[in-house]
Amino acid sequence: MSIICNLNNIPKDIKNPVVTIGNFDGVHWAHQTIFKKVIERARDLHGTSVVITFEPHPIKLMSPKKAKPLITLLEQKKELVISQGIDIFLVIEFTLEFAAISARDFVKDVLVDKLEIKEIVVGYDYAFGRNREGNIKVLREMGHLLNFNVQQVDPVYVGKVLVSSTSIRNLIMEGNISGAKKLLGRNYQIRGEVIRGRNRGGPLLGYPTANLKLTDELIPKEGVYIVSMDIGSKIYQGLTNIGYNPTFKDKTLSVETYVFDLSANILKQKIKVNFLSRLRDEITFASGKELSQQISKDVNQAREFFQKEKDTL
Repeated sequence: MSIICNLNNIPKDIKNPVVTIGNFDGVHWAHQTIFKKVIERARDLHGTSVVITFEPHPIKLMSPKKAKPLITLLEQKKELVISQGIDIFLVIEFTLEFAAISARDFVKDVLVDKLEIKEIVVGYDYAFGRNREGNIKVLREMGHLLNFNVQQVDPVYVGKVLVSSTSIRNLIMEGNISGAKKLLGRNYQIRGEVIRGRNRGGPLLGYPTANLKLTDELIPKEGVYIVSMDIGSKIYQGLTNIGYNPTFKDKTLSVETYVFDLSANILKQKIKVNFLSRLRDEITFASGKELSQQISKDVNQAREFFQKEKDTL
C-alpha cells in the first residue's frame, strides 16, 4: 500500500480509482465494511482502492472545545487501513484554508481533476465539505455531471447496536471493553512510552510496573484490566491499572502495567497495550500490604483467563 501525505504527490497514473472519504476514527466494523466495498468495486473495475482521510481531525481545528478524544491516532489508523488491503491511503492536511473549500469544488478539483475517480463509496450518513454541504444528493448530482458512480453503504449493527465511533468511545470510557471489541472488531489498544514512576511496584508491593506516558487520547475508565502487550517483536501478558492510586493518595492519573514473566528493563521503550477484560474498579486499601494481596489475586485471575483462552484455541 502507498501512503500519500500531500495532494501534490498524487501519482498521475492511478488506474480507475474507487475512493472513500472520512475520518474513520476507530477503523471499526462499519468502516471496514466500506473498505471491503471499495476493494470489491476496484477489483470489478480493474482499478485502485483509495482511502482518503484528514489530519488533524476537522473538529479539532474548527470546534476544538467540542472535540472528543480520538479512538485511533494517525499512526494506528495507517496500520489498520493497511491491514484491510487498501492500495492507497491519502492523508490530506486539514487547514482553515482547506476547510473553506466547498464540497462541489473539492469533488471537482481533487476527486475528479487530480484523482480522476471512477466511483466513490460512502456511509449512510456521510457529509463533507464546508458546512457539511456535500451530502449523498450532491455527490450523485456531481457524479452524473462528471461521470463517476456513487455507492452508499447501509448502517452496520452488531445485535441491535449501531456501530459508530460515538458508541465505541462511550463504551471505552465506561470501561466496557468487551462491548467495544464487538463494535471495533478487535481489542482496544493504547500506546505509550515507558517512563520512570514512583518506584513503589517492585520494592513496596512486589509487582514492578511499567508506567506509561500515553500518546493516545482515549483512556478506558479507571480500574484494573487484563491486557496483552506488544513489546518489541514479542507479545506479553499482564495487568494494567488506570487511576489515581487512592491507597497512596496520588493526585494525577496514571497508567501502570505489570508485565508477566518479563525481567528485562523496558524503560523508554514504546509499547502497545491491548485491553482484553475488565477485572475490577480501583479500590482504596488500608495499607500497601492489603493492596499487594489484592494484586496477587488479580494476577491469579488474569492467569486463569489466559489459560482458558489457550484451552479454547
